[in-house]
Amino acid sequence: MKEKTKLFYLVVIYLIAYFMPWGHPTIRQSGLEAFMMLQEYAREHVLTCLIPAFFIAGAISVFVSQASILKYFGAQAKKILAYSVASVSGTVLAVCSCTVLPLFAGIYTRGAGIGPATAFLYSGPAINVLAITLTAKILGWQLGLARAVGAIFFAVITGVLMAFIFRKDDAARTAGQIYVPDEEDTGRSLLQDGLYLLTMVLILVFAAFARPSAGSVGIWPAIFAAKWYITACLLVVLAWMLKAWFSKDECVSWVDSTWGFMKQIFPLLFGGVIIAGFLLGRPGHPALIPEHYIQSLLGGNSVWANLFASLAGALMYFATLTEVPILQGLIGAGMGKGPALALLLAGPALSLPNMLVIAGVMGVKKTATFCGIIVVLSTIAGMIFGTIAG
Repeated sequence: MKEKTKLFYLVVIYLIAYFMPWGHPTIRQSGLEAFMMLQEYAREHVLTCLIPAFFIAGAISVFVSQASILKYFGAQAKKILAYSVASVSGTVLAVCSCTVLPLFAGIYTRGAGIGPATAFLYSGPAINVLAITLTAKILGWQLGLARAVGAIFFAVITGVLMAFIFRKDDAARTAGQIYVPDEEDTGRSLLQDGLYLLTMVLILVFAAFARPSAGSVGIWPAIFAAKWYITACLLVVLAWMLKAWFSKDECVSWVDSTWGFMKQIFPLLFGGVIIAGFLLGRPGHPALIPEHYIQSLLGGNSVWANLFASLAGALMYFATLTEVPILQGLIGAGMGKGPALALLLAGPALSLPNMLVIAGVMGVKKTATFCGIIVVLSTIAGMIFGTIAG
C-alpha cells in the first residue's frame, strides 16, 4: 500500500472518530452492533470455517499450477474442454475482480478466444473457494450452493454468448498459443495431491458442521456429536500425508501462501464486518440504516428488486469476502433471497474499476455486452431462486 493511501485512511479514521456523534442513541446502538457482529464472526466462523479454508486456498495456490489451467484457453484447445476449465477456474485461482484482470489480459492478448477468456474472467472471482465456503456457512447452504452452481453456469453461458455475438471479430484476431513452461515433477501422483486436498476439505466440512435443528433424527445428530473426533482423525491423516509425501520446502511454501491469503483478506474482512454491522446490524437488530428502506428497495422478489441488486453489485467494488457480512446485514434488514443471490452473482465478478480496465483490453462495446449479460443473468437467476426458496 502506498504511503499516501495509508495517510488518507488514517485521516479518514481520525475525522470519523472526531466528528461522529457517538452520544446519539442510534449511533451508539450502531457502534455496538458493529462489534457484536465482529464478535459473532470471531466466535462462530474464524476457527472452524475460515482458517481451514485459508489452508485449502494456500494449498491450491502452491500445488495446483495456474499454468496447467491457462494452457487450455489457447486457440487450438477444444471448445468443450476450454469452457469446462474456464468455468471452474475460480476454485483454483481464488482471486478477486481486480486480481483476475492481468490474468485475463494475458490470455486474451496471447490468442485465447473471447468465449473462454470471458468465461475465465467471470469465473475467476465468482467461484472463489473462500467466498463460497463463507456464504454457505453464514448465509445458508442453499444460498451457497445456488451461488456456486449459478456462477459455473454463468461462466459458460456468458462465454458462449460473447463468442457468438463477436464471432466475426474473434475470427479476425491473430490466433496464437499461450506459452506454458514445463511443469516440475514433484514426485507425487495426481491421486496423492487429490487425497491431500480432499482431506483438508473434509476437515473444513466436519469442523464447521452446524448443530442440527431441535428434534432432528437420523445421521445428522450423530455426525454432530462425533464431529471433533472425526476432525481429529483427519488431522492425524493430514499430518501423515505431509510427512510422507511433501518436502519441508513445500510445506513452508504452503504455510507462506496461506499466511499471504490471511494477511490480504483478514483486514478487509475485519473492516467489512465492522462497516456492515454499523450500517445494517445483525439479523433482528436494527442499526444505522432503517429496515424499511432495505425492504422497499430489495424486499420481495420483484423484477425491480432483483435488477436493482444486480446493478448495485455490478457497480460496487467488494473486497474478497466482504460481500458476505454486507449481505448478512441486508438480509437481516429485509432483503429478499432472490435479490441476495442476484447481488452475489453480479457483485464479486464486476466493479466499476474492473469495467474500466476490461474496456482497455477488449474495447467498450465488448465490455458493455459482457457486463449487460451478467446483469441480466443475475436478475433472472435471482427471480428463479427467490421463487424456489420462497
